[in-house]
Amino acid sequence: MNTAVKTISLARARALRAALKRRGKKAVFTNGCFDIVHAGHITALEKARSFGDFLFLGLNSDASVRRLKGPGRPLNKAADRARVLAAMAAVDAVVVFSQDTPLELIKALRPDVLVKGADYRAETVVGAEFAGRVALVPLLKGRSTTALAARLAAGKR
Repeated sequence: MNTAVKTISLARARALRAALKRRGKKAVFTNGCFDIVHAGHITALEKARSFGDFLFLGLNSDASVRRLKGPGRPLNKAADRARVLAAMAAVDAVVVFSQDTPLELIKALRPDVLVKGADYRAETVVGAEFAGRVALVPLLKGRSTTALAARLAAGKR
């Protein structure tokens, strides 16, 4: 199976979303940088997928990650991050976006469920007004790409 085909353009994502809607299928959306994928990401993606029939994953571009996380990031290029995420069973499609937030992508897709980590508050989730509902999923304690990158930079395991 070639999972690279799961990384799609915004135009293709819109067409898929329209097809899902016509068939009465529930679309779910989540997003992030996913610079170093860890167990916390896997837990969140599996939970996100459980809210519907199809999971769209918005992935920050390299420039977007750099603006959000600093000049040392991303550690992995967008194409590599997208390929890893596309290989996951929970993820149905990956769409790379270049803005700092996924607002335009959410507006275009209008998902039935917009999923973020429980470190957010539903009323502050970007794009919530363009989704059927917001679902917050628990974070896996002690799992963070930023903390992991800091430990690696310090030479700790």
